[in-house]
Amino acid sequence: MATDTARSEVGFGSDRGPVLASLMLATGLVALDSTILATAVLSITDNLGDFGLFPWLFTSYLLAQAVTVPIYGALADTFGRKPVMLFGIVVFALGSLLCGLASSMLALIVFRAVQGIGAGAIQPTTMVIAGDLYTLAERATVQGYLAGVWAVASVTGPLLGGLCADYLGWRWIFLANLPLAVLAAWMLARNFPESVPRRHRSVDYAGALLLTLGAGALVLGLLEGGRTWAWGSPACLAVFACAALSLTLFVVVESRAVRPILPLWVFTRRVVIASSVAAMLGGALLFGFTTYVPMFNQGVLGSSALVAGVVTGALTLGWPLAAARAGKVYLRFGFRTCAVLGSSVAAIGAATTLLLDENSELWQVAVSCFVVGAGMGLVATPTLIAAQTSAEWTERGVVTSANMFARSLGSAVGVAVFGAIVNARLGSADAPSPQTLSAAVHLVFATIAAMTVVLVAACAAIPGRAAHFPAHPAGRAGPLRRLEHEHGVASPDEKREPGC
Repeated sequence: MATDTARSEVGFGSDRGPVLASLMLATGLVALDSTILATAVLSITDNLGDFGLFPWLFTSYLLAQAVTVPIYGALADTFGRKPVMLFGIVVFALGSLLCGLASSMLALIVFRAVQGIGAGAIQPTTMVIAGDLYTLAERATVQGYLAGVWAVASVTGPLLGGLCADYLGWRWIFLANLPLAVLAAWMLARNFPESVPRRHRSVDYAGALLLTLGAGALVLGLLEGGRTWAWGSPACLAVFACAALSLTLFVVVESRAVRPILPLWVFTRRVVIASSVAAMLGGALLFGFTTYVPMFNQGVLGSSALVAGVVTGALTLGWPLAAARAGKVYLRFGFRTCAVLGSSVAAIGAATTLLLDENSELWQVAVSCFVVGAGMGLVATPTLIAAQTSAEWTERGVVTSANMFARSLGSAVGVAVFGAIVNARLGSADAPSPQTLSAAVHLVFATIAAMTVVLVAACAAIPGRAAHFPAHPAGRAGPLRRLEHEHGVASPDEKREPGC
């Protein structure tokens, strides 16, 4: 009965329905961008050259997203969710326009970073708003709606990417974002009234700068090591030393900052640590597959960009389909059980990719992708909601941002690591042979398979049942508190008085 009530309150016909539609449109921006580009990589490099730089098309976007997510999380907790979301949509649209006009690979990489700055606000703020408006039980249904957006994007994205690459030109991959951005901004501005007291708040610029320098130097070293300079060269060692020094100073600054962009206390909570590790590995796994599976399909199996997109869509289709049903699993069995089940399925799927070679069929690639995606769909949602459930309203933006930061950073570092593996195997060849390309991508698949084993361990570390939870800000403390107790995670402050 409770479930039916929750469903009726969540639908588009409810008072929160227009806001949910706005969130789905905003999510569509990031979802489409995540699935449309990979199938056009070879077309882009054929047009602009510099094949060895192609990992930066993903890394610049992901790195910019990662380092800005914590800033947006702090701003959303202070100034409200709506202005942060609108700003992100505008910047994302600007980056899309610039990408569509880029005349060189370097310019395209820079403009992808602009897109990432916008995406850094959209995805986490969407999840924060959903966490604000809906109870734990309702969020299971809401995640189904948001997962549906990814399902649509998983089908249309690769198809649109392949169509653009084969017939319209790769620039339309980015220009297609513009009408969706306009509609998303209009819907959000019209349907999401928000009144949050504005107050002056200092921004942790030092922390933001050090985080950007540290993460940027780390990714630069991983991508260019063994390609632009030798791994043991003074230049390579200097870059990694810069990364280590910057990240060390970041920890020191954050421990002393009045309002740090990434408070260190979030990493003292077991649920947030486990959730963030799972998110980091999941981000690396997702972009590893969506980047190199299309390349394998086109460069090794000889498929067109359109067909490669359809096959890759099996991964991004399995993910949201499983995520839409994850709510029933974690509400009945708990967050940890759901996440361990999903990560185990993903590990099995990743293991099957080790059997792929130049003699494989496209349907075999599609099956492997679908199994991996289905497993990850049962991991991403419960790990994030477990972390959100451990936080109050004033902390939820930071906790959500920490999870999203880990996912984005994992994606950026993952793409960098995979790019280093492929570049080391291929060297500077602009047109690698199918056999060599198959061997290089096979090493990526082997690395991903090893990562899924670590993912299972991270999911198993999520806390089981706990005794105390903060009251819901909307006053739904009774049934919700019991539900969270039965399926839950620890309160951020065991000593907090009831109702705080």
